Amino acid sequence: MSIAGIVIAVVFFTVGVLGTVMPALPGATLIWLGMLVYGFIVKFQNLPWTFYAGQGLAVVLIFLVDYLAGIWGARRYGGSREAILGSILGGLLGVLLLGPFGLIFGPFIGAVAGELYRRSPLDKAFQVGFGTLIGFLGGTVLKLVVEAVMIIWFFMTIL
Repeated sequence: MSIAGIVIAVVFFTVGVLGTVMPALPGATLIWLGMLVYGFIVKFQNLPWTFYAGQGLAVVLIFLVDYLAGIWGARRYGGSREAILGSILGGLLGVLLLGPFGLIFGPFIGAVAGELYRRSPLDKAFQVGFGTLIGFLGGTVLKLVVEAVMIIWFFMTIL
């Protein structure tokens, strides 16, 4: 065990969790990198490859949650195929045009635009857009839970 390694890992963990709440940083990836840096510092003592593979699967799960949560929200609130495609496109363009806030508002705007393109009433379009926000927020909570499990698993493994 290395105190310096733990401090560095905790810094990565903290920035990673902040990146999940404020979507400007790749949260789960930073958490996994913190574990990897710690592994290099302690020459991977007590950290088998299966640990890193399991943590990598958790990161993949988080990416899937990130992608699917908004889609689920749009579908749950009656979104059409166009709204879902708009949500995905809005998320991609939102990041480019609005920076980190585009990850939140881009899918909302895209879902609303997709429903309006389909000639849905404005109130339904906003309802579907709201659904993408609900999905995003629910996905964020789920991502935080998975990240907490990742961090707890790390400490249980090294202590």
